[in-house]
Amino acid sequence: MRRIFITGKVHNVGYRAWAIRRANELRLAGWVRNLKDGRVEILAAGEEDAVSALIEDCRTGSEFSRVDTVIAEAATDRMPKGFTKRFTV
Repeated sequence: MRRIFITGKVHNVGYRAWAIRRANELRLAGWVRNLKDGRVEILAAGEEDAVSALIEDCRTGSEFSRVDTVIAEAATDRMPKGFTKRFTV
């Protein structure tokens, strides 16, 4: 399970909707949310190859986004069900 932080132009450009679609295609569980500091945060759980693919795809993101950095770190959260959008924190 990985926690991914994405910086750049990632708010109001369809990034969260894109992340949900891509995570579902990869059969991952987790969630995505905007952070008040302008980043997007993703929690992704599933097969390691699929999680790695999502991390790599986050470097491009949605059609109108501009990604500056992607940081992924290990996470120890409870295993989520499905892949959802969460409220901004």
